[in-house]
Amino acid sequence: MQAELTPLFIPGGFGPMELGVILLLAILLFGANKIPKLARSTGEAMGEFQKGREKVETELEEMRESGNYDDSAGDDDEFVDTEPVTNEDETEAETETN
Repeated sequence: MQAELTPLFIPGGFGPMELGVILLLAILLFGANKIPKLARSTGEAMGEFQKGREKVETELEEMRESGNYDDSAGDDDEFVDTEPVTNEDETEAETETN
């Protein structure tokens, strides 16, 4: 089995000149001070995404191993509606008074 190699140059991709222009535009738009903060927050967000993905994968694997496929999505007893109930007449009357 051969490992898949990624070429350094992708035809139609970004070359060093294009990457330099993108870096220059990023510095002009965000400022030199905010780029490290932006990179840090992006890294933290990616880390949180990875943790959530791993958690879902482990839960799915546990379900496969145990064979417990409890479908609680079909239960209407657990549904809680948080939307306020409004009547069309009430909303028309409110818009006319405003």
